Amino acid sequence: MATSPQITHVSWGRMEVEGLEPGKDFKLFPGGGRAWDWSEHGTRHDPGVQPADVQELLDHGCTVVVLSRGMERRLLTMPETLRMLEEAGVKVHREETTAAVDLYNELARTTAVGGLFHSTC
Repeated sequence: MATSPQITHVSWGRMEVEGLEPGKDFKLFPGGGRAWDWSEHGTRHDPGVQPADVQELLDHGCTVVVLSRGMERRLLTMPETLRMLEEAGVKVHREETTAAVDLYNELARTTAVGGLFHSTC
């Protein structure tokens, strides 16, 4: 089973992830990850994380997903996104970013976990 990369650093506006270039926002999953480009699906703080944002996590076999809410908890998640994950049988955790990173790193040791991480507001 492919493992999810560890997040080695998080601070306002900057994250470092094993095997990836440093960046601001990330989409991580078993076997790797990439920068999370909000413009890809028109994501905004409100209404928040869209179903299209998490589809890639499902495509990579995630059984658990960690959604960061931002450092100031301003990033929302659309109800449709939560419903989509629930229907796929995926357990979801929504946390402030530093708490989300800690939880994700712990889960990544034993679980097919994916996550969306926003390192600012």
